[in-house]
Amino acid sequence: MNDLSTLEETLVAQPGGEAEDDALALEPSKEFVVTPAILAITERALAYLHTGYAVHLSGPAGTGKTTLAFHIAAQLGRPAVLLHGDHEFGSSDLVGRESGYRKSRVVDNYISSVVKLEEEGRALWTDNRITTACRLGQTIIYDEFNRSKAEANNPFLSILSEGVLNVPRLHGRGEGYVSVHPLFRAIFTSNPSEYAGVHRAQDALLDRVITIELGHYDRETEIQITASRSGVSLTAATRIVDLVRLCRNESRQPHYPTIRACIAVARVLAYCDADAEPNDPVFLGACGDILGPALRREANGDTVMTDQVAATGQVMRLIRNVCGADVPADVAAAIQAGGPRSRRRARP
Repeated sequence: MNDLSTLEETLVAQPGGEAEDDALALEPSKEFVVTPAILAITERALAYLHTGYAVHLSGPAGTGKTTLAFHIAAQLGRPAVLLHGDHEFGSSDLVGRESGYRKSRVVDNYISSVVKLEEEGRALWTDNRITTACRLGQTIIYDEFNRSKAEANNPFLSILSEGVLNVPRLHGRGEGYVSVHPLFRAIFTSNPSEYAGVHRAQDALLDRVITIELGHYDRETEIQITASRSGVSLTAATRIVDLVRLCRNESRQPHYPTIRACIAVARVLAYCDADAEPNDPVFLGACGDILGPALRREANGDTVMTDQVAATGQVMRLIRNVCGADVPADVAAAIQAGGPRSRRRARP
């Protein structure tokens, strides 16, 4: 979710060796939108993390999981490591692997008539982000972890239950296991299993984390986020949010449109110096383009393009309900016909 606000936590690369260069320093931002709803979730997650449990933020796309995960991690005050779930991941992509071979040779010719040769070879091991985080006590933010195959996430089973990372091979340091630093923490995010491109997470992993189910935020939170992310007035943000929430109620898919749609409409209005009014062609055009597809979504997520005119008309009706005034017939006709959308000059 990059929707609660901008990714306001400052990301700064950590000094140190190559393995530490991936770490980020997260600093809480004063611009982050904190309402009672967001504060309650943050405090719950921090309570679980401080007692040593991993946290799993689960919910549909557009509900702000990723940004909230960054915000929560910033409160811990530890360097963080970001991972994105990937279907191609294997365990070695998370833990590390042998990446080469080193061979050394010593020639002892101290006595000219005697030559002594000693050769030694060993595999070179490269730690990946999980191993580094476990060693140094960093926070892992594993975004959309269920886009990785279930078996790729197996290293987390021993990390979260026994506090030990099992390294499959002796990687040149005489170690087969890595003890997890006591300050190591993990925050997972995921979309529901019915989304395209995701895998069902193994029960053994879900049993080791505390899951917080997220949905769309309350009206006041969405208004504050929309205003903060776009710069429009609270009055305009309120109208936009009320419109999007009405569309959400009438959509064939209850999760759409998301707060991303609120922010998109609001940013267009701010850029074009337009108003959230039923006679403003910029507002009407943006709403038709951004909200129309959500109303055309079928239950399986596909979009029915043939219903574009009907969906735009439905958006116009909802605008009338929110604004308490009819959309001028000529403006509505022009928008539905795909005509000019702006009577204003966009700001450079």
